[in-house]
Amino acid sequence: MPARKESAGPAEPVITLRDVWKTYRTGKIEFTALRDISLDIYPGEFTAIMGPSGSGKSTLMHILGCLDHKDSGSYVLNGTEIGDMTANELAWVRNQEIGFVFQSFNLLPKLTLLENVALPLVYAGVKRHERFERAREALAAVDLVRWEQHRPNEISGGQKQRAAIARAMTLKPALLLADEPTGNLDTKSAGEILKVFTELNQAGSTIILITHEPDIARQAGRIIQIVDGRLVHDSSGRNAPPRNQPQGLPADNQER
Repeated sequence: MPARKESAGPAEPVITLRDVWKTYRTGKIEFTALRDISLDIYPGEFTAIMGPSGSGKSTLMHILGCLDHKDSGSYVLNGTEIGDMTANELAWVRNQEIGFVFQSFNLLPKLTLLENVALPLVYAGVKRHERFERAREALAAVDLVRWEQHRPNEISGGQKQRAAIARAMTLKPALLLADEPTGNLDTKSAGEILKVFTELNQAGSTIILITHEPDIARQAGRIIQIVDGRLVHDSSGRNAPPRNQPQGLPADNQER
């Protein structure tokens, strides 16, 4: 199990990326998905990472979620350097430090919502009584307690995504990583999910939301734009691109 560094004084970033590159190779063909990305995410921030299809935002999400490896550069998550970890250590980080919310919900159809939400606690070795208690608390946070004995095919898409968010939060991760979480939802349900994220953020959760939709990104307190694998705009001003890089487009004109 990786050891965390103890911090003192001002808050340290939850995420620190420095000079990160990622290139995919198929035979003789190379495609550079990320180019020299440097980025800090601080505790309690609600950040949207956006860009058009093929911009590199999904690759960045996979690296942040420890689902893929960078080629070069440095990635520190919650005080721990990720680069040299073994497969088992990365699995521990994904289970303990990161909560995932995907577009497709990924709920197990034969389990109740309560059992689905409690699943990460099973892998963490939490005893049965405690994990169901904590799962109910998570369901309460997204207003789904009365549906806890229902299975995924008995509830709406918006309710499925709220259950997925509850599952992601059961271990109180350092980071909640949401990949196009409203992509399969109607406008009303999408609004409800964004409200849940806002409430979680107000309660202290650090959230990164991957999206290609400007209207969704504007719900976050900070917007980072990725184009052609480069960070071209950061609304916080902390991670401005180098001077020889193009600046990001205004959100209203961003490619979809």
